Amino acid sequence: MTIKDIAKLSGYAVGTVSRVLNGHPDVSEEAREKVLAVVEAHQFRPNNNARHLKRQASSGVALIVKGTQNMLFADLVERIQARVKDGGYSCLVYYIDEDDNEVQQALQVCRERRPMGILFLGSNLSLFQTDFEQIKIPCVLVTNSAAGLALSNLSSVSTDDTAAARQAVEKLMDLGHRSIGILGGRTEQSNAAQFRLEGVRQAFAARGMRLDEERQYETARFTLPGGYAAMERLLDRLPDMTAVFAMSDVQALGALRALHDRGLRVPEDISVVGFDGIELGQFAVPRLTTVRQDAQRLAERSVDLLVHQIRDGEGPVHELLPYTYLAGESVKERT
Repeated sequence: MTIKDIAKLSGYAVGTVSRVLNGHPDVSEEAREKVLAVVEAHQFRPNNNARHLKRQASSGVALIVKGTQNMLFADLVERIQARVKDGGYSCLVYYIDEDDNEVQQALQVCRERRPMGILFLGSNLSLFQTDFEQIKIPCVLVTNSAAGLALSNLSSVSTDDTAAARQAVEKLMDLGHRSIGILGGRTEQSNAAQFRLEGVRQAFAARGMRLDEERQYETARFTLPGGYAAMERLLDRLPDMTAVFAMSDVQALGALRALHDRGLRVPEDISVVGFDGIELGQFAVPRLTTVRQDAQRLAERSVDLLVHQIRDGEGPVHELLPYTYLAGESVKERT
């Protein structure tokens, strides 16, 4: 039994039947009684779930999250959802692996749910140079800059990863560290890793030092186990290391455990600096020194830009937000 069947049996149009089923007042009592009589006789039950999905799709914003264990992203998701709701929209969240194609996921979401806009949390810019042109709705990259892509419906809100990474490494150098290991993502898949590695290179070059990437740079997934395993490999390859810069706090926390399991003390034997400023780092022992991104501001500006694009048709905007070097207890002067 469908709405069309009810319309045929009651003698009223599909639109009238729909208004009766949805409780609209602009229906005559005679029509309401006849339609409801058919509904009762055939025990028709409206598909509320389908109706809900339709409403959700028409007023929904999709959030595609790249990586399932990134704690900064977990914080951002909660803040973004709250901001989207305050803006009068529903938020549809999709999690994909950090190696998956977020543009293909967005195309699938557009086909199935027809969102009004999309937020990308974590992204590989190279993927936006091909298939993204098929997406016509407003979109925003969060934590990654799309300024160089020149796409008319793609804005971005991010931190200056290069400058922040450079400062973090220069802080270690100011304390006398020269043999510095680097933990980071695969640069061919992670733009954050690319930009942060460029900051490391700049720090070394500014001090007239050579960065031996084959020995000093170890790739890892942005997870606790990834940081742990990468730290172990780096220790085996760089035994004279006195400090390590990890491109995410979760990698740094994994590294802290690996160092402990090797019998090394932080910061007495090896100093550790992370990146992101997640809350868990401030409860680690020792408390993690890190570069803190402004998660609240990232969430607010990303959603606000998307909403303005949806409502006003504004062109793309690309914002860089300030970061903070947060001194903890995991860094010590090299003596």
